[in-house]
Amino acid sequence: MHRRSFIRYSSLSAGLLALSPKNLLASLLQQPAYKITMLRNDIGIFTERGGTIAFLLSPEGIVVVDSEFPDPAKHLIDELKKKSEKPFKLLINTHHHGDHTGGNIAFKDMVEHVVGHENCLANYKRVSEQQKSTDKQLFQDITFTDSWKHKIGKERIRAYYFGAAHTNGDAIFHFEHANIAHMGDLMFNRRHPVIDRSAGASIQNWVVVLDKTVKHFNKDTMFVFGHALDPEKVTGTKEDLSLFKDYFEKLLDFTGKEIKAGKTKEEIGKNTSIPGVTEWKGDGIQRVLTTTYDELTSK
Repeated sequence: MHRRSFIRYSSLSAGLLALSPKNLLASLLQQPAYKITMLRNDIGIFTERGGTIAFLLSPEGIVVVDSEFPDPAKHLIDELKKKSEKPFKLLINTHHHGDHTGGNIAFKDMVEHVVGHENCLANYKRVSEQQKSTDKQLFQDITFTDSWKHKIGKERIRAYYFGAAHTNGDAIFHFEHANIAHMGDLMFNRRHPVIDRSAGASIQNWVVVLDKTVKHFNKDTMFVFGHALDPEKVTGTKEDLSLFKDYFEKLLDFTGKEIKAGKTKEEIGKNTSIPGVTEWKGDGIQRVLTTTYDELTSK
């Protein structure tokens, strides 16, 4: 542990130990459930409940990527207002799922524009209409197909769309000056992913998307992940992306062989491991196996 971290944690521990048990419990309960971590330059991440949020504190205004749910979004807004008096310029959505757009409504009448891929908007509107919750949403008013770019202060933001993967509307948002790329749910770090076929997901093209991403960005790029098995590991490198690509390749290979062997969807879903996959853990293996079966057997 670094000396500075040791001193900070030692001081915290000493302070807590000085409290009575009753006061200790009260103190712990008062600790915020959310966490803000600064990464590079004026870019940081916010985690509480849902997909990882990234933000930029620019002299010209604030940019936020993803919004989790309404309550976490309000916590984020309150904390960012403490850090900057500048207006909210952009709210960017990596894709449409509720744990990434549910908090959009907290930015209503506050943010100038909401940005997302055109399929993100289409999926967002479709799901909201099905759930009869359009009045609780803040939709994108700026959309794009393959790419989008925007300059704010010293930072340049560029979006990349490499095709269907987790859904058909996921995009990567790169803060070029800081060299930080938000992957959204294109990256589940060491945990089994969600594959939303109802929104045009493609496991086979997810491999292509990750390959293109690894080839496009450089070794110094820091990636922000939508989710991680370890909540502390929501950022990483190209090596993590390559391992996730390998995960999908092994998933497709194994499921394909099981299908050729005559196994049913239910039988395949009973597997508790994927040969060669050791780092991806947690709940969801049955889900990914049966979803892969559906993709490989669909016409």
